[in-house]
Amino acid sequence: MNSHAFSRLAISIVAVLLAFTTFAHAGPPLICHPIEIGQAKSLPWVDWTHRGSTDYDLKNLTRDTLAILDSNTPVLVRMETLRRATIYARQDPRAAKELITRLQARAASSDPAAHSDALAWFDVGYLTEAYKQWMGKGEPNPAAGLDGYSLVKRALSLRSQDPEMEFAAALMTLRGPASAHQDHTQKAMAGAKSDPILAQNLGSNFNHQTIAELLMTAREGEVKQ
Repeated sequence: MNSHAFSRLAISIVAVLLAFTTFAHAGPPLICHPIEIGQAKSLPWVDWTHRGSTDYDLKNLTRDTLAILDSNTPVLVRMETLRRATIYARQDPRAAKELITRLQARAASSDPAAHSDALAWFDVGYLTEAYKQWMGKGEPNPAAGLDGYSLVKRALSLRSQDPEMEFAAALMTLRGPASAHQDHTQKAMAGAKSDPILAQNLGSNFNHQTIAELLMTAREGEVKQ
């Protein structure tokens, strides 16, 4: 390997390490970074450190979450709702299991009529990955063994040209696969030109950089073999 090629490889490796260090230091982005949703209705606010609505009755978590998801809610609002639901669900293993079980059944039941619901598959896929990012080792995790990203890809195949869903997939693939992450990032950024709320989310701050910069750093940090 000549010195020029070695330098390019070294720069690429440093970029990857910086992206992953940012991810680790700031916490999992599906949980620790709130999604901007304007005045849209979601679950009661709760900080990822559990500050906030501590009096929320977890027995209502599945009912309240489904009420929001079933009301033709935009993808960004679904992301924020499922983020808050995950923070609440970690406090009660029964509530966590009930919620993901209901979302799985809801998605599966959309198939027999040959009108598979892309948003239903997205919801269970996104919740799965949020659980995986937030449920600690040794804790019961009802999403164990599930592949949330594959479910979101299924949703994307059923719902073409959805930049908000591409944004969700880009966040989910920060640690790979790199080619898929690049594709999701490009489509999300292209779609943001006509989606002001998505553009606002891409420009929001996450650990001293914008979300767009985080996504681009991970994309540009792909090491060429």
